[in-house]
Formats: sequence, C-alpha cells, structure tokens
Amino acid sequence: MNVTHLYCSSCAKKYEANRLYNLCECGKPLLVAYNLQECAKQLKKESLNQREPTLWRYREVLPLEDDRNRVTLGEGFTPLVNAKRLGMKYGYSNLYIKDESLNPTQSFKARGMTMAVSMAKELGVKKVAVPSAGNAAGALSAYAALAGMEAHIFVPDDTPKACIVECKALGAHVTLVDGLITDCGKIVAERKEAEGWFDVSTLKEPYRIEGKKTMGYELAEQMNWDLPDVILYPTGGGTGLIGMWKAFDEMEEMGWIGSKRPRMVSVQSDGCAPIVKAFHGGLEHGTTIENAHTVASGLRVPAAVGDFIMLDILRKSDGTAVAVSDEELVKGAEEIGAIEGIFAAPEGGALLAALEKLRDAGEVRSDERIVLFNTGGGIKYLEAFE
Repeated sequence: MNVTHLYCSSCAKKYEANRLYNLCECGKPLLVAYNLQECAKQLKKESLNQREPTLWRYREVLPLEDDRNRVTLGEGFTPLVNAKRLGMKYGYSNLYIKDESLNPTQSFKARGMTMAVSMAKELGVKKVAVPSAGNAAGALSAYAALAGMEAHIFVPDDTPKACIVECKALGAHVTLVDGLITDCGKIVAERKEAEGWFDVSTLKEPYRIEGKKTMGYELAEQMNWDLPDVILYPTGGGTGLIGMWKAFDEMEEMGWIGSKRPRMVSVQSDGCAPIVKAFHGGLEHGTTIENAHTVASGLRVPAAVGDFIMLDILRKSDGTAVAVSDEELVKGAEEIGAIEGIFAAPEGGALLAALEKLRDAGEVRSDERIVLFNTGGGIKYLEAFE
C-alpha cells in the first residue's frame, strides 16, 4: 500500500519494505514508514464512519499489501466507556476506560497479532514462535490457527491457567518454562533458526506495533479528534504505548490532529518496575529487574527491548511512570468491576490505583480528560482474584 521503507528506532538505518526482519543490525526495534501525504489523499477522517468497525478501517496506514492475506477475527474498534460513576467516586468529571477486553482472545494483543500474522502470511512464513506472559500467546495461537500456520508458544510455568488452556485448545505447541518471559525469549532465539520459526516477540518484528497503534487512531476518532489530557497505560513490553505515540505523529502529519499530545503515564507493578525506576532515576534505558514478580502477568517483563523509546515518550509528553502493589491493582480491578461493570484484568486495575497516587500527588486535575486503557479481561486471571 503506502509503505516506503522500514527504519531503526535507534540508529535510523533504513530497510527495504516487504521483507522479513526482526531487529535492526544494531539490535534495536524496526518501525514502518509511510508516504503519509498519499495516505491523506486516500483516507479521509470524515468518511471513517462508513467503514467496517474494526482496526482495518485504517487500512491505508497499515502495512499489508494484499488484502487476500488479511488474517482477521474482527479485532479493534473497542468501546471508549465514559466511566461516570467511577469518576464521581474519585472526583473526576471526564474519566474514560478504553476497554480492550472486548477484542478477540479478550485482550489488546489481538491487534498486534492480526497484523503480525497477516504480514507473516504475505511474506511466506509457515511457522511462528513467541515468548509470552499469557495474552500474546493466546492471540498468536488464534491467528496462526486461522492462517494455517504452526504456532510455538513459550510461557512461564506459572502463567494463568486460562491462557495455557486457550493456547492448547487453539492447536498451538505449548512449552512451559521454569522462569520469566525473558527466559522464554532466550529459548526462542536459540532455536528459531534450526526449527524454521519466525520470531514474533514484542518489538522484535516490526508489525505487531502497527496493529497496536490503531488504539491511538480509534481514541482520536472516538474523542472527535481532540486527544485526552492524560493516558494511563499498563506497561510490560510497551508496544501499545509506543504504537499510540506513533499514531499521533502520523495523524498530525496527515492533518487530522494538531500538535497537542496527552501526558503519557506508564503503570507497572512494584514487583517489576524497570521503566518506573529508570524514569525517576533519569536513565535512558530500563534497569533489568531480578526476581520479577506480580500477579499481573502482563506486567512481569523484567527488561524490554523498546525501553528507551518508552522513556523518551514519557519525557516528551511531560508524563510520568507509577508503580503500584499487587494488592492495589487487584483492588483497582475489583472497583472497576463493581462500579462500571467491566471485569478488568489486573493490569487494568493497576491504572485506577496509579490514578489515585497521581491525584494525591496533585499531578492530575479533576476536570482533565483522562483515559485508562484496560488491556484485557479479568476472566483470564481467576487465580489473581482468589
């Protein structure tokens, strides 16, 4: 479609489009570049309401060349809920929840995997592999099944049981690993060449982020092209945070929005908070967390390959990073459920706990427009709520 090339997020080296890549030669993530002037001619924001209610409504700013390779389960265009009762309790007049649990496979990971698997199909891939904390594994299993690909899943042995059952039911080859997601990633890296797997790890291929960025497009559309003041996002690998920021820049270049940006807030568990520690320590890269632990398995990422991009976004947006305890994030999920009827994942619950901390510190005003991204469904995490 409108892809011009790929480029490194660190050294800026350019790569030819429509090729299989993992990381840049320098070891950093690759991103997709578009001819956005051409995109703006083809895609008009005024006509979006006539398009399908999925992320594919933004087709011209997505990397797939041939629609026959589209592997889709109807992902995207999730509701933006005006959380009036929750806002009333905490003193906010404009509090919203973007509820990603209504995606296929019950999480925002469906956005990334529809794009990664569609591009893998277009580029001739037959076998895919991923290290995961749970939800990415389920999403890859589903989309690989639909595409007729082999899926090889590596997850920590204490991954929520629902995620493991889901992957097996979807026909994936599942390996439980005594360790963390980083240990799972090492196994994929060591075996992928010999096994013929394409590695779709977070930010280690350039297309999952293109699916995730559609959260930014949707948010702008649902808020009538006036971005919120504050976005709180639960951060593990950080693809969603980085993807939304990329979407904001693309929309500005197409003339859809102005230069205003939300203050981006990265939320982590205090048992695994590499971005929080790096941000407040003035570092450019995250610190690797030893013995990382949290019941919010999506936040249990002790080191992220895109940490330097996240930290740059937080600082450019005048945002911040907040860590909360497991007790606080579970309580937050239960409050969202009891007040708004959304059974949020623990990662989503962490946002409410973080918002309380920001309020108490005077870092958000009661009249600001605030969006919490609930990235998944609590039904996958029953052990956390026991």
